[in-house]
Amino acid sequence: MIEGTEESVRAAGDIAVRAERELEALVAISSPSGDRGGAEEAMAVASALLPSAAEIERPPCSSPDHAPDLIARVRGTGRGRILLLGHLDTVIAHSQHRPLERAKGRLVGSGANDMKGGVVLALGVLRALAETRGGHAEVALLLVTDEEWRTAAFGHAERFAGFDACLCFEAGQLDPEGNEAVVVRRKAAGTLLVRARGVAAHSGSAPHQGRNALLALATVAGRVSARHDPAGEDRLTAVPTILRSGEAFNVVPAEGELYCDLRADRLEALEAVVDAVPDDVEGVELTAGLTRRWPGMDARVATAPLIGEASRRLGRPVVAAERGGASDASHMATTVPVCVDGLGPRGGAAHNPEEYVSADSIRPRAEVALAVAGAALTMAAQAGSR
Repeated sequence: MIEGTEESVRAAGDIAVRAERELEALVAISSPSGDRGGAEEAMAVASALLPSAAEIERPPCSSPDHAPDLIARVRGTGRGRILLLGHLDTVIAHSQHRPLERAKGRLVGSGANDMKGGVVLALGVLRALAETRGGHAEVALLLVTDEEWRTAAFGHAERFAGFDACLCFEAGQLDPEGNEAVVVRRKAAGTLLVRARGVAAHSGSAPHQGRNALLALATVAGRVSARHDPAGEDRLTAVPTILRSGEAFNVVPAEGELYCDLRADRLEALEAVVDAVPDDVEGVELTAGLTRRWPGMDARVATAPLIGEASRRLGRPVVAAERGGASDASHMATTVPVCVDGLGPRGGAAHNPEEYVSADSIRPRAEVALAVAGAALTMAAQAGSR
């Protein structure tokens, strides 16, 4: 582990000096989720930035037809095992990809904030910890290629059961008082898919002979929206996001599909939205289900001692925060209860052409990440000696 203020300052400085160049190299690669070529290119860059002591393996991705994920392990002679977690896939299509640009203190580019900036910090933390082999038994880094659009259950949680802590490097944030914050609570998330099957007919001469899938799905979208209740008991958000139906302007659409993004404190609240979709709307058959299921995460109690120790090591407050967006930290928290997210640099406009990382946040967030990692390993060593 990194011991002492002087060593932490040096390590954070080393990470910050390299971070912009490393981020530029990663963002230069367009890697939309599901694109094997882009994922392999990004993995090659990440692999080149690993410490020489790292043992690399490429396990299958959770989602079929994706490039394999990457696990890098640095083994030591001490106690404590921690996992650093991130993803290299993005949501921006190749045609809209934006290489990194520097503008008014911002590093703007596709995937810079979500989450190649975080991957850069995770790589830096791994290199720093690799220099002090006596401070840990193992530090592992898991980079996945399907976080943005996973089509199957997350396949890595059991692999790291028994680890002392998981640190996920999604984007960082400040609390309302300006203190550096980390994320220890997230909502459950799901993607509702509703498929409609009606009857096609000529929309001019015989519309009465058709059963309109588009109108049925529009009805469902309204019912889903009516359940939106972010101030309610489960803090449910229910937002229709994609509607596809119809093949010609003069034909009653016979088929279609509707996607809705659902978030709540409990997965059960999302299931209730699915159950509220009718089987039929005016003769149009409907089928509904969750294509993605992300558990919620509430690590406030489990991480409180860790965050306190990290604040002590850092010499300034690190505060616990929550976030509505989904993350692989939620999956890992099912087997590694001490799970801290939001350790990446600060930024904004995720999933947007203007996505950016704040350049002046890189060094302080590196300091936070090193403090949290050091605290996790220190506490693991203390627990093992008792």
